[in-house]
Amino acid sequence: ERLATESAPLPQPWPEAALREFVSLLGAGRPAVAVTEALDQSGLLVRLIPEWDLVRFRAQHNPVHRFTVDRHLTETAARAAALTRTVGRPDLLLLGALLHDIGKGVSGGDHSETGAALAERIGARIGLSFGDAATVTALVRHHLLLPNTATRRDLEDPMTVAVVAEAVSGSVELLELLHALTIADALATGPAVWSDWKAGLIQDLVRRTRFVLGGAHPPPAAPLDEHRRQLAEAGALAVEVTGDEVVVAAPDSLGVLSRAAGVLALHSLDVRSASIHTHAGMAVNAFVVEPRFGELPDPMIVRNDLARALDGSLALPERLSAKERAYARADAG
Repeated sequence: ERLATESAPLPQPWPEAALREFVSLLGAGRPAVAVTEALDQSGLLVRLIPEWDLVRFRAQHNPVHRFTVDRHLTETAARAAALTRTVGRPDLLLLGALLHDIGKGVSGGDHSETGAALAERIGARIGLSFGDAATVTALVRHHLLLPNTATRRDLEDPMTVAVVAEAVSGSVELLELLHALTIADALATGPAVWSDWKAGLIQDLVRRTRFVLGGAHPPPAAPLDEHRRQLAEAGALAVEVTGDEVVVAAPDSLGVLSRAAGVLALHSLDVRSASIHTHAGMAVNAFVVEPRFGELPDPMIVRNDLARALDGSLALPERLSAKERAYARADAG
């Protein structure tokens, strides 16, 4: 309270020592959340970062989020603090984590693009060099690149890796930072967002992109067997359950993989691994699953729900959120 009422504003750009201490605060991890909230409640955080006022107490539109936008940002920074040893520039990871959703405070447009414009302005104000400010801006702009690409596109398609390589401008450093930010963002969002399956897909995408950025070719994927090739060439939605494996063949389109995984989660199936192929305009995805309760569901029921999820008649996010709330109540009981 004394700092809020008596301290002079920082010069712009910030002195190097001020930036260093701010990054050090973020790097403290979990204890930093309470300190950041205290700064916010006293009005000091908005004084340091005026754009923060755009996200203060702002509700999330997606029900998978368990925190308001401002608290999600501080939680993401705290999660990122545990990953700083995995990247070459931990300071930029922490700043990117704190700012990645800052664009949600602006109505209309893509929050990633809006946030990137705000992050560029913030970076200059807090004393980042031109190159470092550009990296933080890129983190904000592309913070959804890896999860969206890994869960919605065929990882075997060279164009998938090419899209990521182009987005990171050939920078392995930026790729590493985005990977760590993706993990921190997911862990700070809610339990329904992160899984071994999703982590594996993203890890595979990062590995393949590293190969390409290093001038090598990623290892070729195993081809489809004859039966799955026939499923693809039939051109119709099909679901097969054999042992602990669920094979889904569906017309290839954006979101097929994520919707199939969502339907499996709706039927209380935890995805342990997945293989993804495309052939003859069809996506053929095989999931190794583990039922939370009892036995695997009837393939016909899964097929019907998947068909509804693909045509939009099944409110999949709402159904999954309701299921998550039911699990939470059961755990509390």
